[in-house]
Amino acid sequence: MKSYKVAVLGATGAVGREMLKVLAERNFPISELKALASARSAGKKLPFGTGEVTVEEATERSFEGVNIVLGAAEADLAKELAPAIVRSGAVFVDNSSAFRMDPEVPLIVPEINPEDAQRHKGIISNPNCSTIITLTAVAALNRLSPIQCMVASTYQAVSGAGAVGLRELEEQTRQYAAGEALEVNAFQHQIAFNLIPQIG
Repeated sequence: MKSYKVAVLGATGAVGREMLKVLAERNFPISELKALASARSAGKKLPFGTGEVTVEEATERSFEGVNIVLGAAEADLAKELAPAIVRSGAVFVDNSSAFRMDPEVPLIVPEINPEDAQRHKGIISNPNCSTIITLTAVAALNRLSPIQCMVASTYQAVSGAGAVGLRELEEQTRQYAAGEALEVNAFQHQIAFNLIPQIG
């Protein structure tokens, strides 16, 4: 069986950690794994299967010899590093919003349009989690009876902001229970016991 050199960009965040977990659970054929994150996370150890992987700083040279890059970083970092990833010859499967509206980048939901992945030019994007779940069901209905219009409202979890979002909700909840002033850092407004009209 062929094996692949895989890099996870944004490996220390909530999504990156989940990617590592799924790669191990699925026993994906990996010859070498690179966990990439910011310089401040370099040297940190992350669990992978029964062992660990050491985090490296993500730079433009991080992708040499890599076959697949799974992107779990913010959109601005994905856009910054995408040219280096493509130049290296790797396929960049990006989970951020950076390329979702780019007509040159296929937007893929494997259960709906896997064949579109073949037309990539080094980058493949995916919709956000709510869209993927919704479209997986709606696509089946659309095949039976074409849908002309759809209005969808989604309510996103704080985990969409990664580990910092989860920490802020937990800290604000503790502050609220203690009658303390709530500190706002990760979001534009208080998130504990609140709903804000913002995503991304």
